[in-house]
Amino acid sequence: MAFIEVEDRGDVRWVMMSSPKTKNALPRTGWVELADALDGFEAAAQRVLVITGTGGEFCAGADLGADFSGFGTPAANAQYMRFLNRAALALHRISKPTIAAVDGVAVGAGMNLALGCDVVVATSRARFAEIFVKRGLTLDFGGTWLLPRLVGLARARDLALTGRIVEADEALAIGLVTRVVDPDHLDAEATEIAQELAAGAPLAQRFIKVALDRSASVTFEQALAFEEQAQATLLGSEDLLEGAAAFIQKRPPEFKGR
Repeated sequence: MAFIEVEDRGDVRWVMMSSPKTKNALPRTGWVELADALDGFEAAAQRVLVITGTGGEFCAGADLGADFSGFGTPAANAQYMRFLNRAALALHRISKPTIAAVDGVAVGAGMNLALGCDVVVATSRARFAEIFVKRGLTLDFGGTWLLPRLVGLARARDLALTGRIVEADEALAIGLVTRVVDPDHLDAEATEIAQELAAGAPLAQRFIKVALDRSASVTFEQALAFEEQAQATLLGSEDLLEGAAAFIQKRPPEFKGR
């Protein structure tokens, strides 16, 4: 059984978690499939990635019921975490824009999978939870790195230490998600955002992602130095010439990523 489905729609690649019976909770084989799909996107012609779930749910995290019998020894436990970490690293190494389209539950590693995307679109019935503490676990899939960056340390402590459910409206208010839409409009909204991103300048988007990801760990001077390096490269690009020509000719630009 395949847990991950991949579909290309023009310049946009959709990666869909497909295990409705478990609310798209993924066993270790599912995380391997997800990592493979994310690795494959980086080299693909598509410019934007959308990650979503089937059956009205995003992802209930790791399928502990399917995998629990494999836990016990430190070696087995470490091997399991390597499956998750490979997928997490694959997501965060993507240089192109990523979107999470979230309906229903996004809990545990599923929540952090969504938060690891550049844009998070959620439906009004979406629910988020760093549920780990209620299972006797700590955050994984990058949650300890992502959560404080998105909501601040105080709120991160609240969400991580309680494992409480965050409804869509609160998620929007505290910065966990970018937009909230009606459930029937999720695919259309994600598609619209994806098409807007796909029309952007790929080289510029790449530099922007790197700069923002490193912003919390560098000084202002270091940030300026990186901006100088990035801008110097982009000022010599074909995309800059295309952007300028499109502005003068009052037409949409057609960026090539060169």
